[in-house]
Amino acid sequence: MSKTYSISELASEFDLTTRSIRFYEDQELLHPTRRGQTRVYSSKDRVRLKLTIRGKRLGFSLAEIRELFELWDETRSGSKKQLHLMLSKIAERKAALDQQMKDITMVQLELESAEIRCRQALEELNEKGPHETQTEDERTSTSEKTATSSSATMH
Repeated sequence: MSKTYSISELASEFDLTTRSIRFYEDQELLHPTRRGQTRVYSSKDRVRLKLTIRGKRLGFSLAEIRELFELWDETRSGSKKQLHLMLSKIAERKAALDQQMKDITMVQLELESAEIRCRQALEELNEKGPHETQTEDERTSTSEKTATSSSATMH
């Protein structure tokens, strides 16, 4: 007889709430048997839970994870179709991460540029001395320079 697990054992092992595990069951990722009102999870359910958590960490949706499970269940030993789908999902996820990295790099450059402009404006204000104040025209000019520089870095 193979090992079985209670919902609380799996929740503890994978640091999840029992509610999360029931949600995965509702999403048809896990298929426990019942003993009265008690859910009984098989070793297969435990592996599927582990793969679900790993898939989520890699950025796969629950629908994508379910699709991979369904392909696996069709053959009981996997298939070329499943492996091709998995490779396709991996490529999509890598492309999305590459784009996010490019976006993050662009935002970092824009923040650095904005920081430099702010520090320069602050230096200019400090050089004028504490008693001198900017006229309305000077404030407008400084604001326009900052906005123009910011706009230029975004394009």
